[in-house]
Amino acid sequence: MDRFYDIIVVGAGHSGCEAAHAASKLGAKTLLLALNLDTIALMPCNPAVGGPAKSHLVKEIDALGGLMGIAADATYLQLKTLNASKGPAVRSLRAQSDKKEYSCWVKNYLENIPSLDIYQAMVTGLIVEETSQLSKIKGIETSLGERIYGNAVIITTGTFLSGKVHVGLKSNSAGRAGEFASYGLTEYLVSLGFKSKRLKTGTPPRLDGKTINFSVLEEHWGDASPSFFSFLPDRIIRKQVPCHLTRTSERTHEIIRANLDKSPIYAGIIECVGPRYCPSIEDKVVRFKDKPSHHLFLEPEGRNTNEIYLQGCSTSLPIEIQWDIVRSLPGLENALIVRPAYAVEYDYFPGVQFNHGLMSKNVEGLFIAGQVLGTSGYEEAAAQGIVAGINASRYVKDLEPLTFERNSSYIGTLIDDLVTKEMDEPYRMLTSRSEYRLLLRQDNADQRLTPLGREIGLVDDFRWKVFNDKMEKIKNEKSRLKKTKVQPTTENKNILDKYDQDIDEPISLLDLLKRTGVTYKCVNELSRGVIASPEACNDIEFDIPEYEIETEIKYEGYINRQLLQITQQDKFEKIKIPSSLDFKKLIHLSNEAREKLDKIKPITIGQASRIGGVSPADITVLLATIK
Repeated sequence: MDRFYDIIVVGAGHSGCEAAHAASKLGAKTLLLALNLDTIALMPCNPAVGGPAKSHLVKEIDALGGLMGIAADATYLQLKTLNASKGPAVRSLRAQSDKKEYSCWVKNYLENIPSLDIYQAMVTGLIVEETSQLSKIKGIETSLGERIYGNAVIITTGTFLSGKVHVGLKSNSAGRAGEFASYGLTEYLVSLGFKSKRLKTGTPPRLDGKTINFSVLEEHWGDASPSFFSFLPDRIIRKQVPCHLTRTSERTHEIIRANLDKSPIYAGIIECVGPRYCPSIEDKVVRFKDKPSHHLFLEPEGRNTNEIYLQGCSTSLPIEIQWDIVRSLPGLENALIVRPAYAVEYDYFPGVQFNHGLMSKNVEGLFIAGQVLGTSGYEEAAAQGIVAGINASRYVKDLEPLTFERNSSYIGTLIDDLVTKEMDEPYRMLTSRSEYRLLLRQDNADQRLTPLGREIGLVDDFRWKVFNDKMEKIKNEKSRLKKTKVQPTTENKNILDKYDQDIDEPISLLDLLKRTGVTYKCVNELSRGVIASPEACNDIEFDIPEYEIETEIKYEGYINRQLLQITQQDKFEKIKIPSSLDFKKLIHLSNEAREKLDKIKPITIGQASRIGGVSPADITVLLATIK
């Protein structure tokens, strides 16, 4: 039986789920394919969502009308704001998630979307129509010989393409421990002219919680009054679960150093590169040899399981060495390993072969997203997924692709980096990767992206009303702060004295809030005290987004400076490079610039300027050529 879809999504991890959700919500008849329907939206590594920079991505996905933020809020074990004492640009929210509950929640949500079908199959090839001018996607082929037709295909296969799992010097074919690898698709794409490479990642052992002595470990709880990922108001307050902290010892380090020859990486069996910012415990001991100890967190995997994730102890050492490492840790002297740690290497396709809409430059209608594009992390994968889903939907409707700019979002920064820079390791989102991180905070993601989500059709009426109500509250509160004057009365001076502040003449609450050391807590105390304009305080609503307003007021000067930066950079972003321009013939460019520009084929001068190996002098030549 022939089956026809607008969009086919290959892979049902975090990227595939987000892509299928976006495409189907935008009206495309969509098919989501998974190797195993029981592992949809599985968290194969740490059972958590968010963290530094990653929470920005989750908030942006939610602001656009995506799925991950809602799912994380519905299934958390613990919610905690990280870097709370630091500046607003680097503060981030992290959820310890219930691994099984998260997966089940997402699967159930997707199953109830009318225009989305879900099917278990392994894709081994594509149906491609070849013409004299271009190649065009027409569908997929499965390992069972099925041909399913579609106008667009999104590949989100994670670590499964030719996946190989390593524990010590032993290895076996698998996409994740206990799951089949996927074969055939890499070879087919290579036959179409795509270039593939190998990357590796790893995961720590899981432990039996009832064999751990938690009484000697440091306990870490979530926030008493937690923040949430989604901007929607329907939030469930759940009983939170603690994490615990242990530390490696010199004995741990001795065990690791004595057995490095048994590590597949140090033995040269794995030659590809792993994530620098999430190193294995072997790498930590070798690279930071002067550090006497490393923190390891014990994170629960769910409410209804005893499994504990040993965060920070990723390793591929043999299982007998893993036992020695675990039992050298305080509190874990009698701990049982229930799932061994391992490393997995897999095929990926460098992003320079795809455009900013994540569509292939060689095969029209073929999109890609997630770890198969060279990233690490659920959040990075989901962010790419929503972009691929949006643009595949626009492609089948014959609409212009949607490009996320670096100055609009962390999503834009992520994708621009992936498709314009050649990566030699799994890409992880960091706040330092954004030039505009004070503008691109997690708290204002809805201000930046919800209007766009509404414009393209992902934001429904309810979310749009919530957003507009919030914006009205912000507007009214800023007006109140500006109009309301605090008099230098004894009562007000006593309040201000608690914050090491003083006034000698009337001052508006807005100007007061600009001062270092003055917070909204101080403003609220003054608002409830003696104020010169009591009529301005009628119907004050204290559920307004105070943190967001305070940040905008306090950092106004820095924000305006970044806006000026964006205006200057926009000049380059608006200068288009003609598609007919042959970079190889521009003899005044450096050899490296010609090679990189021809390979990546940027569409604007701004994109060209961010390519490694392209110098300011090369940009000058390009500008002169275009002129």
